[in-house]
Amino acid sequence: MLHFLIAIGHVCCLFALDKAFEAYGIKDFMHQMVSGHVWMLYALTIGLVLAFCVAGLLSNQPVARVSHIGSTAVQGIWAKNIVDVMVEISEKANMEEIAHILEQNGFIKMSSEAKRILLNKGYTKEGFADKVYHIHLRFAGDNDELYFRDYLNEHPQIAKEYEALKLKLWKRYEHNRDVYTDAKTDFIRKWTTEARMIYGDRY
Repeated sequence: MLHFLIAIGHVCCLFALDKAFEAYGIKDFMHQMVSGHVWMLYALTIGLVLAFCVAGLLSNQPVARVSHIGSTAVQGIWAKNIVDVMVEISEKANMEEIAHILEQNGFIKMSSEAKRILLNKGYTKEGFADKVYHIHLRFAGDNDELYFRDYLNEHPQIAKEYEALKLKLWKRYEHNRDVYTDAKTDFIRKWTTEARMIYGDRY
């Protein structure tokens, strides 16, 4: 119960950040930060808060690991205002049941496969909200994103190449998320394979 109450409190804060910033008189500053070079610090903070929220909401579920992934978890590169968190659960867990818990707490199911579910918070009928949050539900071990994240953080030149690719594709496919994602696949697969060879069973 304590974890649940803590999580609810953090979720309330997370999705009412503008009001909190306004109350403390720092709304303009925070918006400048989000659009400036220190967006990474902001994103990392929100990623940690979101991970904590999810861990609290799922405190009674067999969660193996909660991780901040995606471009906002990579140092020194451009990223859209989207924070991604991956939740790895036990193979014995009921993924649909866990997704339902998240849906009851304001997340929307974007896609569902046999062993993967993607949920989000922050999309509107008009498209993106100012800030968007993705929850990637996976079974433990289905975590290539962690290897890719670590490799980019430890190889800044490759990270910059990824940034350049993302910017090129974003301009071309800004309103087609599926094509944008698919077009990054070869690059991600190449360096994830390299990362797994180097890091072995890190995760």
